[in-house]
Amino acid sequence: MWAHSMTVQDYQDLIDRGWRRSGRYVYKPVMNQTCCPQYTIRCRSLQFQPSKSHKKVLKKMLKFLAKGEISKGNCEDEPMEPSMEDAVAGDVALINKLDLQCDLKKLGDNLKESLEREVKKKGKSTKKEESNEFIQSQDKNEELGSGEPSHAVDVHTAPKPGKGADLSKPPCRKAKEIRKERKRLKLMQQSPAGGPEGFQAPREPKTKPNQPKSLEELIFESLPEDASHKLEFTGFLCTSPLEPENPPNGPDCGYGSFHQQYWLDGKIIAVGVIDILPYCVSSVYLYYDPDYSFLSLGVYSALREIAFTRQLHEKASQLSYYYMGFYIHSCPKMRYKGHYRPSDLLCPETYVWVPIEQCLPSLENSKYCRFNQDPEAADEGRSRDPDRLQVLYKKAILPYGVFKQQQREPGEEAAVLQYASLVGQACSERMLLFRN
Repeated sequence: MWAHSMTVQDYQDLIDRGWRRSGRYVYKPVMNQTCCPQYTIRCRSLQFQPSKSHKKVLKKMLKFLAKGEISKGNCEDEPMEPSMEDAVAGDVALINKLDLQCDLKKLGDNLKESLEREVKKKGKSTKKEESNEFIQSQDKNEELGSGEPSHAVDVHTAPKPGKGADLSKPPCRKAKEIRKERKRLKLMQQSPAGGPEGFQAPREPKTKPNQPKSLEELIFESLPEDASHKLEFTGFLCTSPLEPENPPNGPDCGYGSFHQQYWLDGKIIAVGVIDILPYCVSSVYLYYDPDYSFLSLGVYSALREIAFTRQLHEKASQLSYYYMGFYIHSCPKMRYKGHYRPSDLLCPETYVWVPIEQCLPSLENSKYCRFNQDPEAADEGRSRDPDRLQVLYKKAILPYGVFKQQQREPGEEAAVLQYASLVGQACSERMLLFRN
């Protein structure tokens, strides 16, 4: 349908029944007939925790802003999970940060030799699965490595906590241990006295340092004064069928449709279009300068919008969800939206929200699924009294019960009843269906 004008509450109710908008065009897939069923998906933003791949995107942006570093490898925004090439490149970058020059093949060979030496020296057996993990990782690295000669480095295994750790020995050079060492160094630098507090034994961890960084801490991490680039983030109200509202108990920016602009060193590089509704921020679409695709702006903007949703929640407590449009399980390129957890999918028959983890097994067996497992459950918001539907006809507002007495057009009643069933009783009584 074409939306000439719509309140934010009406659109909120519509997207909770599977509708979406593109400009003024508002549409709803016929789920049990389409070749690729499109399920409305929402992320519970207050409980959202960025995944490892999300953190990589945020760190990549921070490195670019701070030092102008451009990460090599895959620049595609989707799929969300990093490729093996990205994972290897990231680990090599961490090793290079600690002034260790090595290639993956040499590192793997020395690693296996070092493991054998440590086993013989201490008379202890190394767990088979740990060794296999290193070897399997090495096999993949050999396929992806450049094969160019470089300096080798001996790798020492680090003793486990509580097993007589010898701090005089260098730590294990696995990427995981390198990240831990960098974190300890950072904690030491942040210590008020500059003392060795960050180097406490791993068996006595402090709760606070071990807590993962929040999304906001990752996004808004401070940059050095001499940062290479400056990224600015601005929002503007934009034209759409949604009527802007600014109630006293709503967010400071009000409700409606907005452009969120991303400016890099005074140049606009991306624009996100969002709808701010009573219970959610709904992402409409994003467009960006392809010259900056290496920054994964699709992922970065989604994370910024989730953080923005949490910010709005502080003023408008009922606003707590981030709607990402449609999740299409039958299309692999569209599954990335399911990686923003926790998230829910909308049941196409009863319009209740179901955690995505409960939906995926069913979607593996069938493209179209009713997620509500209660066979007796029905659509609570369904149209029960079509005669109360509101019609705009010849500049007059009429209940459909009155309007239909004046009409003899073939197919008119069927079209109106279909509209009523799709928008639900509440919207059919608030919105005006234009007829001529």
